[in-house]
Amino acid sequence: MNTAELLIKCLENEGVEYIFGLPGEENLHILEALKESSIQFITTRHEQGAAFMADVYGRLTGKAGVCLSTLGPGATNLMTGVADANLDGAPLVAITGQVGTDRMHIESHQYLDLVAMFAPVTKWNKQIVRPGITPEVVRKAFKVAEKEKPGAVHIDLPENIAAMEVQGSPLRIDSREKIYASFKSVNSAAVAIAKAKNPLILAGNGTIRAKAADALTQFATELNIPVANTFMGKGTIPYLHPLALWTVGLQQRDFITCAFEKSDLVIAIGYDLIEYSPKRWNPDGTIPIVHIAETSAEIDSSYIPTVEVIGDISDALNEIIKRCDRTSKPLPFAATLKQEIREDYEQYAHDEGFPIKPQKIIYDLRQVMGSEDIVISDVGAHKMWMARHYHGEAPNTCIISNGFAAMGIAIPGAIAAKLVHPDKKVVAVTGDGGFMMNCQELETALRAKTPFVTLIFNDNGYGLIGWKQMNQFGATSFVDFGNPDFVKFAESMGLKGYRVESSEDLIPTLKTALEDDVPAVIDCPVDYRENIRFSRKSGDLSCPIWE
Repeated sequence: MNTAELLIKCLENEGVEYIFGLPGEENLHILEALKESSIQFITTRHEQGAAFMADVYGRLTGKAGVCLSTLGPGATNLMTGVADANLDGAPLVAITGQVGTDRMHIESHQYLDLVAMFAPVTKWNKQIVRPGITPEVVRKAFKVAEKEKPGAVHIDLPENIAAMEVQGSPLRIDSREKIYASFKSVNSAAVAIAKAKNPLILAGNGTIRAKAADALTQFATELNIPVANTFMGKGTIPYLHPLALWTVGLQQRDFITCAFEKSDLVIAIGYDLIEYSPKRWNPDGTIPIVHIAETSAEIDSSYIPTVEVIGDISDALNEIIKRCDRTSKPLPFAATLKQEIREDYEQYAHDEGFPIKPQKIIYDLRQVMGSEDIVISDVGAHKMWMARHYHGEAPNTCIISNGFAAMGIAIPGAIAAKLVHPDKKVVAVTGDGGFMMNCQELETALRAKTPFVTLIFNDNGYGLIGWKQMNQFGATSFVDFGNPDFVKFAESMGLKGYRVESSEDLIPTLKTALEDDVPAVIDCPVDYRENIRFSRKSGDLSCPIWE
């Protein structure tokens, strides 16, 4: 066999189901090897879309998603999605074709040093320079990508190496034993939590990656400690749980700000600083912190834990429960705060304004989605509202990119979500700006037989930047644009297209679209005057219930 065939055997050994990518001259041998493989190749319309699909696949499964490009412009197109996976903590393996090693020492058509180029946006990357090292490179790539904290890796395969004959076989996959926290750290955490009058849990995406949501919910319930989750930590505790204070992370004052101001101990569980800077919730560095995660805390002047509990999160939480005397303590301040948060959320349930307020769009979306269904949020003003108003009942049911936060992720991500969970409803929530960045992948969705709904918040502009401009300068500039007819656009691709023309239309339109057997697009006009109204309201927010 040749090196490309050995590469594919190694990928099969790793349990790879899909490779997302584009064909190119320098990856022809890989494509030929895939013809006889159990791995399904999903031909995408842009390399960025391929990387986003691998990104979301990795985030939903915990197994590295794989994307493929050719050299040069194909590889540069791939980079944004690779960087997104790396900063979001999603395991991903990117494979690029490359010129032959006999052309690398001179100026050559489409040649770039891809190992150097991908180095800043990956955990590890390597060029296969000899056929026989392929099994070691592939095994290390998957081990590094999937190890906590997960991220992206890159393999570069020159075309002449891909064609060379080789003997070899995939390496055996090593077992992974859990690492447990020390008794000393568990005891110290239990003491700190028992002494605190108003502890607060901050739950991040690491809790979901560790499959520790049930343990966190039990921990919070038994010790009567309220929970705030990050954008990427939705579903770590069911949103209807009385101790769930919903999502923190807006860069503006909000109800949950009061919880941090009241807290005398933050228990950060599976929390990554990249999800929401501690300088936002602990600007003076005065709140004591207990850090519970599978990796040690990052260095930050506002995040200096008094105790670090490093190891399996579920085990650590269960051991702390056994040692912490808080079960007889009264319910803290969470009940009053939760009531205010819930009242603010419910006030939009019957709003009839049109264009529709973002809070109302999301409220209605939540009504039609089941507890295990999946929404993928793109990046823009709608992401802020999705973070604040779309609440998760279970982990990985609301996917938000908040590490790299790249626009254009929603539609490719929804394709991956539907491949992973074909029996669940999937909705890609996007702005009109993000939609136009990767809308070509709707053809991929049709071809891959992954029916989902794309819900467009349509405001004819880059709403988030306009929001920030209004807050900072009192006026907008360079953010307005025109759009195609989204209904006709969808229909031209063989999809279903819908346009919402009143507030009452949205729920029935969503229900109809979710029953379609092809991808559907819903054009929903949004009233983003709510952005500035919220900014003014949050600026005046105080915490009188404790003053």
